[in-house]
Amino acid sequence: MLRLIVLLLLLANAGFFAWSQGLLQPWGLGPAQQSEPQRLLQQVRPEAVRVLPLEELRQAEQLAAQAPRPPECLQTAALDDAQIAPLRSVLDTWPAGTWALDPVTEPGRWIIYMGKYAGVEQVARKRAELRQIGISFEALTNPELEPGLSLGSFPNEAAATVQLNALAERGVRTARVVQERPEQRGQRLLLPAVDDSLRPRVPELTGVLAGKTLRPCR
Repeated sequence: MLRLIVLLLLLANAGFFAWSQGLLQPWGLGPAQQSEPQRLLQQVRPEAVRVLPLEELRQAEQLAAQAPRPPECLQTAALDDAQIAPLRSVLDTWPAGTWALDPVTEPGRWIIYMGKYAGVEQVARKRAELRQIGISFEALTNPELEPGLSLGSFPNEAAATVQLNALAERGVRTARVVQERPEQRGQRLLLPAVDDSLRPRVPELTGVLAGKTLRPCR
């Protein structure tokens, strides 16, 4: 009986080997072909592909670094009247059409807040605790709330409260909802197309923006 089992195993292995190597293809037996000849037909000038020598690659990288960067659109958050006058004095020296001041209203923002803490060491411990239970956090944008952590920002108090209740079920006990920023009305600086000729002049605005930063346009 044992000899019969061994013989059957040898025959099964031999049959699998013949099937896997395509030896049974003439009888319509064999694994599915994995080749994709249609991909070869989709190639565009494969003969033009070549491996660059290291020196030639470095030259190509230098040329790419020297290529002009595309223009980018930058803007600020709402600026109050006290910031506008000194800002205009700088912008008046810029070419016409390169900047604009538009009226804007930014809605208030509510956050789930943890803090204030005694120092950065306590903040680091709290971050480690939040990571352990899988709770994400973010930096604060209001320096008056430092040192502390935000567990998310929301357009209104009700939405923040709903999320706070959900976090409490996951073990967050010391967080609370606070208004990080009230509604702000003012004017927004818009730089619609900052190209290589204007980029060196952007630092001129840093001192007169009083902490407001330029950010990519939405």
